[in-house]
Amino acid sequence: MSVIFPKEAMAILDALLFSSSEPLTLDRLSSLLGLLPEDVKQLLGELQKLYDQPGHGLQLVEVAHGYQLVTRKEYHPYVQKLQQERVKEPPLSSAALETLSIIAYYQPVTRAKIEIIRGVKVDHVLANLLDRGLIKEVGRGEGPGRPVLYGTTTAFLETFGLKSLDDLPPLKPVEKPE
Repeated sequence: MSVIFPKEAMAILDALLFSSSEPLTLDRLSSLLGLLPEDVKQLLGELQKLYDQPGHGLQLVEVAHGYQLVTRKEYHPYVQKLQQERVKEPPLSSAALETLSIIAYYQPVTRAKIEIIRGVKVDHVLANLLDRGLIKEVGRGEGPGRPVLYGTTTAFLETFGLKSLDDLPPLKPVEKPE
């Protein structure tokens, strides 16, 4: 093996495999490590021997033309229990979606302006959106009491699949009823 620091290379390989949610091919690993494929193959063999020793909950497997760290089958019931215990957040209510839309389009915006647009109190909805990390306090407004200004977060962009706020569809003018 022509690897100068094989222990460090193996640690990097371990970190890459752990961090990836999908199998990594030998070529990809070789490129990421800057090593020859045959050297990476040898390191994978050594890493596999390490995980095959008693006391490891993970194993290195070759799957889909790549390599991946997975949990051992005998520990599946425990992993499954963990997955079932995770609390899934309920979907956003229509009130939350309306409030979030107002914040996205008018940010930075105060609670008072949101309430004027929606026509109802939004304290509870704002608290829920803050808890979910979809909005945040972005400053203080001018005027009496220096009201909190709200804006969206990167979690908002991720949740709705947006690169930036520029990807929001344009607002259509609202026609006043006669």
